[in-house]
Amino acid sequence: MEYIYTALLLHSAGQQINEENVKKVLTASGAKVDDARVKVLISALEGVNIDEVIKQTAMPVVAAAPAPKEEKTAEKKEKPEEAEKRAEEAVTGLASLFG
Repeated sequence: MEYIYTALLLHSAGQQINEENVKKVLTASGAKVDDARVKVLISALEGVNIDEVIKQTAMPVVAAAPAPKEEKTAEKKEKPEEAEKRAEEAVTGLASLFG
């Protein structure tokens, strides 16, 4: 994963994505550099328009849900009481079975 992040970091900084730069970033971050993985990354990104790929895969931002209104809060307070009432009814129903 750090190899992909390195490529994206270099791209956003306007730097060339080549073996030397990838190794420098990985080394600076404290990651262990695997030369084979660096070569595979460079090879895989050859001819790829990163900006276009980012546009195609970008996920839409979801707005935060609005805060609950007082009505909903009141409904939540009633629900535990309803659950308690149902439990009492169930116990009463079981008691009637054993008369």
